[in-house]
Amino acid sequence: MKAHDGMYIDGAWRPAAGPDVIEVVNPADERVIGTVPAGTAEDVDAAVRAARAALPGWSATPPAERAARLAALRDALAAREEEIAETVTAELGAPPAFARTVHAGLPIAVAGSYADLAATYAFEEKVGNSTVYHEPVGVVGAITPWNYPLHQIVAKAAPALAAGCTVVLKPAEDTPLTARLFAGAVDEAGLPAGVFNLVTGLGPVAGQALAEHPDVDLVSFTGSTAVGKRIGAIAGGAVKRVALELGGKSANVILPSADLARAVNVGVANVMSNSGQTCSAWTRMLVHRDQYEEAVALAATAAAKYGERIGPVVNAKQRARVRGYIEKGVAEGARLVSGGPESPCERGYFVSPTVLADVTPGMAVAQEEIFGPVLTVLRYDDEEDALRIANGTVYGLAGAVWAGDEAEAVAFARRMDTGQVDINGGRFNPLAPFGGYKQSGVGRELGAHGLTEYLQTKSLQF
Repeated sequence: MKAHDGMYIDGAWRPAAGPDVIEVVNPADERVIGTVPAGTAEDVDAAVRAARAALPGWSATPPAERAARLAALRDALAAREEEIAETVTAELGAPPAFARTVHAGLPIAVAGSYADLAATYAFEEKVGNSTVYHEPVGVVGAITPWNYPLHQIVAKAAPALAAGCTVVLKPAEDTPLTARLFAGAVDEAGLPAGVFNLVTGLGPVAGQALAEHPDVDLVSFTGSTAVGKRIGAIAGGAVKRVALELGGKSANVILPSADLARAVNVGVANVMSNSGQTCSAWTRMLVHRDQYEEAVALAATAAAKYGERIGPVVNAKQRARVRGYIEKGVAEGARLVSGGPESPCERGYFVSPTVLADVTPGMAVAQEEIFGPVLTVLRYDDEEDALRIANGTVYGLAGAVWAGDEAEAVAFARRMDTGQVDINGGRFNPLAPFGGYKQSGVGRELGAHGLTEYLQTKSLQF
């Protein structure tokens, strides 16, 4: 076990204000692998003051120079790619190959995309007799989750830095070691002191202090809708900007003309990826009643193949939550066709890949975010019924549509109340805006839309 000391504040690692620490646990074997300081409101205040002091200089830095620093950050992350992957495996439990390609590879690419965007974005434009300037919002408080520990940091810090904002990051307490690697890369990349600051700590202590701090201009939070509502209320009360990436219960709609086997197999893979700990996972599979039993059989077979291939969920509380939902689904009348609540291993926070059939739209497992390797399969009568079911939750983050004809899939997708839809297995695009309708959030991340979240406009009339 390694004790990691200090917070990264004002360009240096500094001792925490208090003596308390957070234990970091490997969810695969339940062993403590390290500790980090449990930051307090005092640590948050020091970090925000450093960010505020650094803001005038960084916001006035030419975009080309900000782009160069972001390119250096991308290179520093790339040099640490193997260490990042190993760290994510250790503190999240992600399988090594998935940790390398997704948890390390994707955020490095996103960092590079913001280096390019900072160099090319039009920070001023002519509109009639006005010049409109796109200026940084100011000091950003970024509060990130544990499920994609580096990606979520980069998706907030990179556009904020590209925009000319300064940042205070409070990462999830389950995965703080990845955040420390990011701070090390920032340091190596030569960003000026105070431009990026890291405070590790508990959400109700350090996270709340950051959200409430009067000198934070924008709070960007990714996590549960329940916590997002509280942060939104805090920000609204202070009339400060807020960006929220929250929960999802996304529908995977398989229309009768689709390649059923492909749609089901890709759908199962989507849900089991990252042990189901993905806010945009297609956790509701909607199948026409005439193809329903065939789809259920295909899903059960596909899910069984993931038994040895997925990692644990992040902690004991999460394991209990996921098991509880499986039990609740069966109690509500769902049919268990694969997996179940029993633990597949003596040690580690593992949950069996699970498929629940005969799920109806009103069940808790069809309405609430489970955040584990659990797929629900629902039947529909016709396209209008499928649309009602797909749109029938408080969420609207992602989704998928499959059809034999692409135009048919697109027509259905256009009617879905959701922020992203994959057509016939369309690939993830890190330049496309990511974010939700309804209670799935406020604002967008990634690409140019992600950059604009951190900008405000000023118009000069001539």
